[in-house]
Amino acid sequence: MLDAQPAPKPAPAQAGACPVHKDTPGSGRLAHAPADHPAVTRARTGILLANLGTPDNYDYWSMRRYLNEFLSDRRVIDYSPFLWQPLLQLVILTKRPFTSGANYKSIWNHDKGESPLMTITKDQTARIAERMTERFGGEVVVDFCMRYGNPSTDSKVRALVEAGCERILFFPLYPHYAGATSATACDQFFRALMKEKWQPAARTVAPYFDHPLYIEALAQSVQKAWDAAAEKPEVLVASYHGMPKRYLMEGDPYHCQCAKTTRLLRERLGWEKDKVQTTFQSVFGSEEWLRPYTVDHVAELAKQGVKRLAVIAPAFSADCIETLEEINEEIRESFEEAGGEQFTYIPCLNDDAAHVDALCAVIEDNLAGWTR
Repeated sequence: MLDAQPAPKPAPAQAGACPVHKDTPGSGRLAHAPADHPAVTRARTGILLANLGTPDNYDYWSMRRYLNEFLSDRRVIDYSPFLWQPLLQLVILTKRPFTSGANYKSIWNHDKGESPLMTITKDQTARIAERMTERFGGEVVVDFCMRYGNPSTDSKVRALVEAGCERILFFPLYPHYAGATSATACDQFFRALMKEKWQPAARTVAPYFDHPLYIEALAQSVQKAWDAAAEKPEVLVASYHGMPKRYLMEGDPYHCQCAKTTRLLRERLGWEKDKVQTTFQSVFGSEEWLRPYTVDHVAELAKQGVKRLAVIAPAFSADCIETLEEINEEIRESFEEAGGEQFTYIPCLNDDAAHVDALCAVIEDNLAGWTR
């Protein structure tokens, strides 16, 4: 065995050199730095949660601004702008803000002056931040942004950088990948990074549609609904947000990931295949979308004699206009008008403890090597 050698003495710091931030507590002038050196905040890791977005209000102009940003995204509507923009600006945005505004008004959180999606996302962020503080102390900062509307991705990336985050984990809150959801959220995140003089290291979270804790959280929410029902629903419909069928044929994996979530949920519940069915909602435009369409399928089930039906929306991490208004009002009405008698909407996982457990597990997996 070789004799142990004394450790070499560290080289003296050069005048004006900046020491590693994690060794500098708090914020202020760095040791050995010139007097005119800008203050530097202790290095931290940011976790930025991202959801689709929400209008600031349900009035015409708030809705128009929001819809214009959303429907002008080439990831969402990939038609040629030369054809699409005149139709959008001159026809769709003159009418749709009124109908969409009325729909938002019917579900609006009037006490807090915001949409349910905003309220729930704030609650999710607070619960995750509490867990991360317990786990990592002040080393990690948790915040949220919206792809469309406020708070913008740009503003939140800037805030995290100003808070001393030299690493940012970007987490689109979509269990399933789709170009029109996960990809456009990441696009916006990368555009925000392009504006930073000192660009933080970045990671994005992959879809978690088959994560065991996510499937467990879904199963628990279904079981709670079944336990609470005096008469158990005969069929559970897993309704996912739709997309043009063309996107599937062009390579988008969303359809396959949705089908796998339904299968894993059914297997976890131990139910027969026909008792849990996959459908797609929110059809827009004239081209064919992923089938079966939820609004038509629930009516067909009622015509076939199904009297008691439950619907869950696994693709949404928080209740929003597509669940509270479309599923719980429009799709419910379609089922009941076709002869259905008992319609049960199972809320999204929202800030349920099992859901927060799943999200935190995904976050911690993706923080590997970044935290102590």
